[in-house]
Amino acid sequence: MRRFNSLWIPILLIVLVLMALQSPPKMKILYCYGKFKPELVKGYDLVVVEAAHFFPSNVRVLKANNKKVIAYISLGEVNRYAAHFEKLQQSTLGKNEIWDSYYLDIRNEQTQTTLLQLMKGLFDQGYDGLFLDNFDNFNQWGPQKAHKEAFIAFVKRIRETYPTKFLIQNAGIELVPQTYSWVDALAVESVVTDYDFKTKKYRLRAAKQYQPYREELLQLYAKYKLPTHLIEYAESSELKNHIAKELEDTPFDFFIGSISLQKLPQNTK
Repeated sequence: MRRFNSLWIPILLIVLVLMALQSPPKMKILYCYGKFKPELVKGYDLVVVEAAHFFPSNVRVLKANNKKVIAYISLGEVNRYAAHFEKLQQSTLGKNEIWDSYYLDIRNEQTQTTLLQLMKGLFDQGYDGLFLDNFDNFNQWGPQKAHKEAFIAFVKRIRETYPTKFLIQNAGIELVPQTYSWVDALAVESVVTDYDFKTKKYRLRAAKQYQPYREELLQLYAKYKLPTHLIEYAESSELKNHIAKELEDTPFDFFIGSISLQKLPQNTK
């Protein structure tokens, strides 16, 4: 047996240190709330979908070809076309005219029970976890800010009821210090990019907007170690490449799609 040359030890240590300093590989993630053929989506670490578009057999196909499949669910609002609207209609607190939905009274036991039953149904269909929407409604500027503590308690209840499921908090970064123990990841939209709804154009945020936002997210990540997904919006290759370059040295995973999130990215097909 050949003797190990001791000269290689310092070199090996340097290589290991350099490897440790590199950012971890980015997860491949997909957010799509539209209907699509599940067999078209393969090789993702995380796929987030609108469950209303898929049968359990579709979920099985997605799970066979991807690591985790996550279902969208709203915790603060309900659309009048939702299957569970009738059960929650009597415990709503007014209407969100922008999205044609109704604010839920999260303090109400019937509301919480109905949502937990809805979650169970999603898990029975095979979903690995949930994308929990409307956290922003309960921050200091949100329309349901008065019910913040009840909402946080409900998030804790979800975790305790389903301790092994993967839970993604959408936005509401102000609440992270109180919710990070109950969720597995944080999703934040439009950090690098912005969309002008009047001109219907995709664009980069101004540096004076983007840099403080990025720094705030980096500080949150450093303190709470909560995996963070950035959802950015772009259509041109030039803008997509700029986003990727901007985020390559951050610990954030990211997805780039169209503003509606209704179609698969072109490179998926």
